[in-house]
Amino acid sequence: MSAVEERRAATGRLVRRPGPAESRPRAAHRRRRALELTLAVAVPVVLVLLWQLAADRQWIDPRIYPAPSTILADGQERALDGELWPDVRATLQRVAAGYGIGTGAGFLLGLLMGALPLVRAALEPTMDALYVVPKLALLPVFLNMFGLGEGPQIALVAVTVFFFVWISTMAAVLAVPEGHRDAGRVFGAGPWQMFRHVLLPASLPAMLVGARIAAGVAVLVIVASESIAASDGLGHLIFDSRALFRNDVMFVGIVCVAVLGVVFSELVRLAGRLLTPWAPRDRGRGRT
Repeated sequence: MSAVEERRAATGRLVRRPGPAESRPRAAHRRRRALELTLAVAVPVVLVLLWQLAADRQWIDPRIYPAPSTILADGQERALDGELWPDVRATLQRVAAGYGIGTGAGFLLGLLMGALPLVRAALEPTMDALYVVPKLALLPVFLNMFGLGEGPQIALVAVTVFFFVWISTMAAVLAVPEGHRDAGRVFGAGPWQMFRHVLLPASLPAMLVGARIAAGVAVLVIVASESIAASDGLGHLIFDSRALFRNDVMFVGIVCVAVLGVVFSELVRLAGRLLTPWAPRDRGRGRT
């Protein structure tokens, strides 16, 4: 019989002693964060090392799948020669402009449709029909509207981001508990006060989750768009290099896109934390 069972048998009560995580929560939290950070770094490092080993041992064809060391060397060479930055800058400008326009419009319409039932009843069927249209199929339409240049790229990103943000924003407003609204009515809140002090704070965390998802989608869309109708940018670099059998340069572009997507998504996440300090942090990324 264990000590706890003996004590329970003697006293009729179950005595539970606090564990390490309860007696020293800060130390336990630091250990947990250190473990999470180690795993987050170790997994990609191991994958890259396996890739390098496979290329060195000729398990894969290095002409088709260049080793990470080759990709890194080519990327450094292009960066030092100034050949990489114009493409990075062009993609970043298009993503930032399209994301800003699409996010602003999506937030505005989502809030209106979530807060005003008549607006939602009037516009939701039409918006649902437009949502299912493949956004990349609209690129020829935007080429006809804006011609060659930055316009079609920015418009395609803006439209794609708009629908993601609109849906998440409207759903977030509609998901505000009725008890929150009843509390606002009890305190005599008018329509503007209800929106400002009840609906917006309660729905903002979920709205920003949609904005973060849209950030990653914006990077995906611009790469596809640049591969079709652009003379610069990372998407053009990737597909042009593939056509010229420069797979090393192609992977340089892919790595740049991945880094851009991660940085952009993390910036949106950081903005969300600053704007909604009352919201719970992502699981595994804050409190244990």
